[in-house]
Amino acid sequence: MRFAKHLFPVLVLCFTLLFLVNCKKSNHKAASYVTWSDYLGDSGRSHFSTLSEITPQNVTDLKVAWSYEAPDWGQMQMNPIIVDSVLYGVTAALRVFALNAATGEELWRFGDSLQVWHSTSRGVSYWHNGNDKRILFSRGSDLYALDASTGKPISSFGNVGKIDMRSGLPESDKDKFVISNTPGTVYKDLIVMPLRLSEGIDAAQGDIMAFNIITGSLEWVFHPIPYPGEGGYETWEDKNAYQNELVGAANNWAGMAVDEDLEIIYIPTGSAAPDFFGGMRKGSNLYSDCLLALNANTGERIWHFQFTHHDMWDRDPPAPPNLLMVERNGKKIPAVAQVTKQGYVYVFDRRSGEPLFDIEERPVPRSRLKGEEAWPTQPFPVAPKPFARQSIDITEDDVSPYAENKEELIGVLKMVDKRIYAPPSVDPVLLFPGYDGAAEWGGTAADPEDGIIYVNSNEMPWIMQMEEVDEKSNAASLGEQVYSDNCVICHKADRSGIELSGFPSLIGLKASKSKEEVALQISQGKGMMTGFPEISGNEMDALLNFLFDENDKQEVVTEKSTPYPLPYKHKGYNKFFDSNGNPGITPPWGTLHAIDLNTGEYIWSIPFGETLSLKEKGITGTGCENYGGPVVTENGLLFIGATKDGYFRVFDKHNGKLLWEYKLPAAAFATPAMYQVNGKQYIAIACGGEKLGTEKGNQIIAFALE
Repeated sequence: MRFAKHLFPVLVLCFTLLFLVNCKKSNHKAASYVTWSDYLGDSGRSHFSTLSEITPQNVTDLKVAWSYEAPDWGQMQMNPIIVDSVLYGVTAALRVFALNAATGEELWRFGDSLQVWHSTSRGVSYWHNGNDKRILFSRGSDLYALDASTGKPISSFGNVGKIDMRSGLPESDKDKFVISNTPGTVYKDLIVMPLRLSEGIDAAQGDIMAFNIITGSLEWVFHPIPYPGEGGYETWEDKNAYQNELVGAANNWAGMAVDEDLEIIYIPTGSAAPDFFGGMRKGSNLYSDCLLALNANTGERIWHFQFTHHDMWDRDPPAPPNLLMVERNGKKIPAVAQVTKQGYVYVFDRRSGEPLFDIEERPVPRSRLKGEEAWPTQPFPVAPKPFARQSIDITEDDVSPYAENKEELIGVLKMVDKRIYAPPSVDPVLLFPGYDGAAEWGGTAADPEDGIIYVNSNEMPWIMQMEEVDEKSNAASLGEQVYSDNCVICHKADRSGIELSGFPSLIGLKASKSKEEVALQISQGKGMMTGFPEISGNEMDALLNFLFDENDKQEVVTEKSTPYPLPYKHKGYNKFFDSNGNPGITPPWGTLHAIDLNTGEYIWSIPFGETLSLKEKGITGTGCENYGGPVVTENGLLFIGATKDGYFRVFDKHNGKLLWEYKLPAAAFATPAMYQVNGKQYIAIACGGEKLGTEKGNQIIAFALE
């Protein structure tokens, strides 16, 4: 009894200290959102800030504080990071720069002496240990480590400052197309790199690889296409899928999030390749189209969830997941939320993978293509409801009232297959939401303590269709054969392109490009175009001769020496447009939503953006295509560019009311960054334009109160 008498106050003291530690930990977590030293703000990819100088009351006083003109023009998807009053970013040609974050003055630039690249990059990563401060970024297959103060390569990292990310891949993949246009995720002394790979029969394996930031050495690898003896191996009918030359990818390209306390990294993986026909990869195909929860120290799987079984639609998750707290039965649960191209939101307990809303496996249509086997069911979250309309919702009555060719569009809608998860077919299928998705790579903002997410969405239908491969080639030359195998899907057989879908015409190419420029772009890729490094030598020469209409140099062939190995090909990326180039369905064509993940209910939904050609006629509220994500503040603001119409906007996060807008010099297909220097709050955004037929730009613009 005497012992208990003395123990009681000790226990009270311990519980009190534990309570205070937890409070301090919680307050520390909230306080961490004043910086923007990670891609999308923090390692949980929250897009969230507690900075509060800019308020709903004074936001209309925002002015341009500074602008920086990059040396390269064109699309910039880059989300800057800010460390020690320095803003770091990447130009349209992948030159890395450091700016004074208060003035926009350039401090250093890396890449002027290197070959100029024309790809897209969403930014850089930062790591430090004492005075050792590094910027990590990628060009082509190389990952560089730069001194954050000078921009000079860290000579002790890899081979004089860089490593080839293909070094951790199987030997057969080390000459394939491999880049990373999303910043790597830093955890301790590791960086885990997203990889963008081909999506065709030439795709590399999408291995998840962690590299040592100090030395560049490979630390661990996870195989999304499992090897014998690894979990998930049984879900592939072909037991040699991991080394089948026609099967690859299942890569992470969109980025990832990490919980440093739990030491878990959350990685959404892409579809297995090739897209659209999976007859050679029958089965549910783990770990493609999954959210993987891996031990961040070792790469070992803790749990997973597969969003699409045996993907034939390129339905890979398009953005990093969000880490946030969600309330259930009066208790806060650490959750991870993943948005998808279909417009679904999946929410899990981030410790165990237990779904926080029910998910139902529902029957879906069977494939009619010879040799293909669609998986019989797909997982549908019961809540929240989709934040985009679904193909099954679209009827002939949903043709756009602003279309001048309504009868033609009605005819198309009458003949297409509109069922959800209607498999690819030689008959047309309405893919809606489309290939680029409802959610896209700009990502979703989260109020990490309140359990609310904010997501912008596209409502652009596409027509998906396959064609049977003719075993006898009609190609008149080797160049035409190479073009038919690799380029037709985007640029059409007659090279006229699909301009409204973002695929330019190649007719008259020699008037604007040199052969050297075209060869470089074919090898490296540009924007949404993947590279084709496997095309070289005689095939490259023949393809260039074909593209440049040099008929006298084209070698005539009567049949293909290496026939296309699959029975079907995808016919190309075709948006369901009206004759004016607007979506062929009723608006809204772009939307913005606030979703409460505590309840699964929507707080608000609004049209997002304007279609300028209709706005000139007094028709507003149509929404428009948008790429790039929002930034949300604790004190009630939502900042977002992203729209084709080229505006930067601020909304009230509580009700979706528009508070302020500014016409940018070029459309900003990027997520902004919010930061503070010397007590002054800024928000910066990259304005590169070029996508969706917009004018190209080259500016980073920062806004602040006067």
